[in-house]
This record gives sequence, C-alpha cells and structure tokens, in this order.
Amino acid sequence: MNRAVSVRMKRSRGQSLVEAMLVLPLLIMILLNVLNLAYFFLVMINLTGSARTATIYSIEGSSTPAASQLPSSGGTSPTTSLLSVTYLAYQDMTGAMWNPTGASVQVCSPINLNGSGSGVNGTGANQKANCETCTSSGCSAAGGGSPVPDADPEAPAFVLNQVHITYTFNTLIPGTIFNLPLQATPICNAGTCAFTRFAEMRAMN
Repeated sequence: MNRAVSVRMKRSRGQSLVEAMLVLPLLIMILLNVLNLAYFFLVMINLTGSARTATIYSIEGSSTPAASQLPSSGGTSPTTSLLSVTYLAYQDMTGAMWNPTGASVQVCSPINLNGSGSGVNGTGANQKANCETCTSSGCSAAGGGSPVPDADPEAPAFVLNQVHITYTFNTLIPGTIFNLPLQATPICNAGTCAFTRFAEMRAMN
C-alpha cells in the first residue's frame, strides 16, 4: 500500500509546476493591465488638480495690497516664466507625467488683451474672457480661443476664468493585450490616450 502511494506521488510531482506555468502568463497580463490602468488614473487626477490650481492662480495670482496685477497666461516662454499660469500648470504636472511640457494649456482670463486692448470679448451678458493657448514653445495671440469659454451668469459684473489642459500620453507598457480596459475608453487608442481637463471659476470684473 505504501508503495502504491509512493508511485502516485512520484507521478504528480511536477503537476504543480506545470499548473503554475500555465497560469503565469494570465497573471502577468492581469498585473500589467492593472499597472497601465493605475497610471491612467494617476495622470487623470494630476491633470484635474493642475487645471484647478492654475484657475485659482489666474484669478488670485500673487495679489497683495501692494501688487494686485494678475499673472500672465504664459509670457514669452511658458516653461521659464515663473509667474505665469502655464508655468504653474506645468509644475503641477511634473513628477506624475513623462513629458508635462508636452501639454497644451489654454488660459482664459481678462489679463489677455485683444487687439482693441480689452480683456474680454462681447458685451453685457455675453461677455467672455479672452483666451491664450500656450505650449512649451510659446502662446498664441489673445482672442476667443477654442474651446470657447462660457459667459458668467452675472456678466458683466463677473467674468469666468478658465484653464483648459490637453495632454496626450503613451501607457507605461505598450501592447493592446496589456491595455484591455483602456481600449474600452473613447480617449485611448492603441496605447495612446488624449486627456482633456478644465476648470473654471468666476471673478469680479
């Protein structure tokens, strides 16, 4: 009887190893999908926070009783203009993203003067802040911008400031099989995701 048990144990000795080898590819695939999904949410949270912080800064800036000037959208060099809204947005994204200066930042604020020297477009209830779109290479001329910001419900006494950030990134681990949950989202395609996040807050005009 002991001999029969011994023979059975010898026959099943490699069974656990074979089962582990069969399941291992599936476990690795699940792990890498979870890793890519976690990075996706990290970028989303970081972009949302960056847009919110930059919008608050566009309204308040470094205002004090001695200096009430609002910050510029990006200046001549958004990556080095320390007091600009775009520079702050890039700094907020640094650390969580591979290339934060690759983002496009649209800043809608009355500090952006158009050709006629006004910080807003339209009049009365249709008044909207002028927008500048900034990248690491510079900013566009102030104007309506795209997307067009909303008008404040209590315009012209109030005006909405808005920061709109667009960022395209590649997932950490490339390959369709490692990005199955992300392929189901409309913003991701073949391991590349295009995020858009914005925040808007009202300020007295």
